[in-house]
Amino acid sequence: MDFELSQDHKVLQSSVRDFVEKEVKPLAIQIDEQHAIPDELVRKMSAMGFLGSYLPEAYGGAGLDILSYAIVVEEVSKACASSGILISAHTSLACDPILQFGTEEQKRKYLPPLACGEKIGCILLTESDAGSDPANLSTTYVKDGSDFVINGNKIFVTNGGYRGTGILFATFDKSLKHKGISAFIVDLQSEGVEILRHESKLGIRGTYTTAFALNNLRLPASCLLGSEGQGFKIAMETLNGGRIGVSAQALGIAEGAFERARNYSKERVQFGRPIREQQAIQFKLADMYMRIETSRLAVYQAAWLKGNKKPYILESALCKLHASETATFVTKEALQIHGGYGYVTEYEVERMYRDAKITEIYEGTSEVQRLIIAKALLS
Repeated sequence: MDFELSQDHKVLQSSVRDFVEKEVKPLAIQIDEQHAIPDELVRKMSAMGFLGSYLPEAYGGAGLDILSYAIVVEEVSKACASSGILISAHTSLACDPILQFGTEEQKRKYLPPLACGEKIGCILLTESDAGSDPANLSTTYVKDGSDFVINGNKIFVTNGGYRGTGILFATFDKSLKHKGISAFIVDLQSEGVEILRHESKLGIRGTYTTAFALNNLRLPASCLLGSEGQGFKIAMETLNGGRIGVSAQALGIAEGAFERARNYSKERVQFGRPIREQQAIQFKLADMYMRIETSRLAVYQAAWLKGNKKPYILESALCKLHASETATFVTKEALQIHGGYGYVTEYEVERMYRDAKITEIYEGTSEVQRLIIAKALLS
């Protein structure tokens, strides 16, 4: 059993860290305040291969493994969680289902523009009454000859504002619940796709979180992903993989906050000595580090399992639950260590504190992860 990263992974990690230090970290406060990731930064991340990390080279990707993808998201999220989730949602929720369930024709058509960042991907699954219960979709489709016509609304679409390539879920018959759901690949600039709003959020403010209306959206048969009625399976398998990306994001947020708190504890002097010498601060840092390291093991294990095509549903739920709750814990403690300065934008931990909470909610709440884990243990 080897817990050491391979040399290739170490080189990748170092390369991403250098990029983040030069290109992402200086923009992190601006991204949060302006509620937007500069297009130039997205282009630079694309040029680095971040948006096609584990896509095969045949489809324009970098041909890396899932662990490499997790490392990319982790390192970017240390500086900017918004940029981290752009990569994660794009890769896990749009590229991956096409890679796993698409025809060869679909892969060659849709994956190269996604891999190079020409298109930014997203998933259109959540609705006002279908969040943790995706079988309760209200968005419907009917067949008109060989075409599909779709009507309904979608909310909380991460990356939706780029109007790139979306994976859309709709039902043929609501009474069939999960059995009636199918998945489609959608160009979000198509006629019949309307942006209703971009949400104003507590954290990850640099991302688009978009609500859409679908009004008689007409799609040819070639846009059907998988087979009819397979949509629920595609959604569940996509979310299983997506949890690894969110876990990596949460891990990165926690690491970024920990690094800032540790450095601050060495610089801040109270009662005539650096606060790092206070046992209360030492205990906080020890607890933070313990949770980060156990989260890292869980995230890397789940990524390795998925990459090696081994069962990983339990492990993806476990790492999502542990890493997300670690992120909220660590950022809260980091803010506390900073005291009043923790509330000041310049010190950044207040942003990380705000960014962390969403990791306990999207791509399956902590409560849902506990249900998945319990089901696996008791089956």
